[in-house]
Amino acid sequence: MSKNKNFSDTAASRYSLALYELAEENKNVQEIENQSSALIKLLDNSEDFESLIKNPTNKKEDQIDILNKISENYNFNILLKNFLCFLVEKRRLFFLQNILRNFLDICSQKRGEVKAKLIAAKQLSDNEVNRIKDELSKDFTNKVKLDYKYDPSLIGGLIIQVGSLMIDTSIKSKLKQLENKMIEA
Repeated sequence: MSKNKNFSDTAASRYSLALYELAEENKNVQEIENQSSALIKLLDNSEDFESLIKNPTNKKEDQIDILNKISENYNFNILLKNFLCFLVEKRRLFFLQNILRNFLDICSQKRGEVKAKLIAAKQLSDNEVNRIKDELSKDFTNKVKLDYKYDPSLIGGLIIQVGSLMIDTSIKSKLKQLENKMIEA
């Protein structure tokens, strides 16, 4: 099982790197990056679309027809549209989510951004998230690309992770530490 996962990760990273190189060569990286983000959101929010992508019994022609309609509807760049059709032809469309996420990571790395995760116990406003992002950018001397998630199970506090550095001020974590100390005693 782990060999298949490694294969899929390797294949997805190769396809995403190819997409990046094509986009860079055609000088439309930003446009394809924005459209890839929209496509990921569509995949995350539409079970029908996800089924089309991940179901191996779907016919190539059906997948290409639907992708052409989506490309038309979202006004996708011709390069992205052709890339999606290429994935269908090669029977690699089920990698699409991994390929696009990896593509976005490559774009971020090429701009010199540092990826960070923020998980908060309360819903934060855009202003609060941007202030945290700005503070992290000062500390890491690079622009920080912040992935924010709301998780009420933390009870209170937040978790910030930048690379291997993690700051966990959540009440959930503190309760877990207290529980472990009581078990050890």
